[in-house]
Amino acid sequence: MSNESTNLLPKTGFAGLTENWRNDLLSGFLVFLIALPLCLGISMASGFPPSAGIITAIIGGMLVSRINGSFMTINGPAAGLIVVVLGAVQELGAGDAMAGYRYTLAAIVVASALQILLGIFKSGRLSSFFPASVVHGMLAAIGIIIMAKQIHVMLGQAPEKGSSLLSTIAQVPHSLLNPNYEIAIIGLTGLVILIVWSLIKHPKLKMIPAPLIVVLVGIALAKYFDLDHEHMYLFLPDASILDHHEQTVGPKFLVAISDNFISSFAFPDFSKLPTLEFWEAVISIGLVGSLESLLSAMAVDKLDPYKRHANLDKDLTAVGIGNLVCGLVGGLPMIAEIVRSSANVNNGAKTQWANFFHGTFLLLFVVLFPRLIHSIPLAALAALLVFTGYRLASPSSFAHVMGIGKEQLFMFVVTIIGVLATDLLIGVFIGIATKFIIHLLRGVKLNNLLKINYNISRETNNQIVVTINGAAIFSNFLKLKTALATLESGKTIVFKLDNATLIDHTVMEYFHDFEHNYQQHGKGNCIFDSLDAHESYSDHPLSVRRLKN
Repeated sequence: MSNESTNLLPKTGFAGLTENWRNDLLSGFLVFLIALPLCLGISMASGFPPSAGIITAIIGGMLVSRINGSFMTINGPAAGLIVVVLGAVQELGAGDAMAGYRYTLAAIVVASALQILLGIFKSGRLSSFFPASVVHGMLAAIGIIIMAKQIHVMLGQAPEKGSSLLSTIAQVPHSLLNPNYEIAIIGLTGLVILIVWSLIKHPKLKMIPAPLIVVLVGIALAKYFDLDHEHMYLFLPDASILDHHEQTVGPKFLVAISDNFISSFAFPDFSKLPTLEFWEAVISIGLVGSLESLLSAMAVDKLDPYKRHANLDKDLTAVGIGNLVCGLVGGLPMIAEIVRSSANVNNGAKTQWANFFHGTFLLLFVVLFPRLIHSIPLAALAALLVFTGYRLASPSSFAHVMGIGKEQLFMFVVTIIGVLATDLLIGVFIGIATKFIIHLLRGVKLNNLLKINYNISRETNNQIVVTINGAAIFSNFLKLKTALATLESGKTIVFKLDNATLIDHTVMEYFHDFEHNYQQHGKGNCIFDSLDAHESYSDHPLSVRRLKN
């Protein structure tokens, strides 16, 4: 990036609207085309009414964009929250979907209040306590769960009622071998479109959102198969055994949404507040939502061509306020969503007004064209979610973690198994406990797990020397990270690491980002003294390093 583009940062506020409205309006419209089907699919997969996801994206765009601390993020419902929200609906509702929905809205309200407090007390930096491999393992497990549940919908089948997660996964082969053929054609066609579109490199074609194509083709196929009217059909009617090919289709395979958007609002029921399962839902929604939102905001900062940095605490507060409103009127919880945010960057957006326009377009669409939403087949939306789940748990994510080090892959896999075998929160804590055990086996002292030993001194030659003694790992680095954030710019910062016995991947990743940001924005320099005195656990430049004997 040139110095010129650094100096010509887009204006913010209403001055930014006047300056950049053409870019932001176009990007907001393109993101709206991506967001509409994803909001519907995520909402129904979460056990909420279809309109709930749209309510969230409208609030995320029109309200949160005006008060948040980031520049390019798009706020709305995300696939990563499907598992915790659906789990809350099923657990709190005990079989009553509508009651579970309203109890979960109450859990969202309480969780959002906690998010607001975390932001006010500047706790955004707590995200660094969660090791990268454990977070990636959590997201991969979520991807597997989404695929396991949505494959059935994509094929027009449903697992047995009351099935556990492992049972739902075990029933996938049955759905593959016994699909509702017309529904499966819609779903598989959508999946093929998404795969083919991901391979296309032409920049003009890439401007057309793949989810939009999936939805339009799905609507056309639904019309062809006459899903508006319930009827039976024979697949391959000339086959010798007709009984196995008789299928039923109808409006139940289309999105069910009210013509009157106002009637989509619902209100929370706090009567489960004293129960343990309610607070489990609150913690799950608050923890996963906050963590995902912070990680997404940091990832989008790296994509921003102007290299602006989000105020994570302000962003967390704004998302919490947005979630509070969502919970009060019937919406899903929101995060800063990475896929829509990266599309926003690629579309040439300049400011948060793109997020505002995306929410505005959604509001206009659901008010003016509700019948068009009703013509979208569920199988097309399920295809979008299956593809999203695959991206979260793709073989490349396993390869990426393996490249950092074998111990990272081990924690990654342990977290996945822990989430699948228990639940999200327990699985994450199993992953963190595994990392603690690995650190102890590598010689980290028990009193060093949560406390870091460091010293910061200012030398006369314009240098700041940061001396680290003992281990610098994910669980003890927060205090030093806070201190480094207050260092003045324009200095040479020397990290003396000759007594740093172990530096884990999370800290190595932070050092890399800190050096880049300090040199670019602080106009200073960073030197890592004695880093070559450490042995690396893999060829990856940010892998775990241990001091040589």
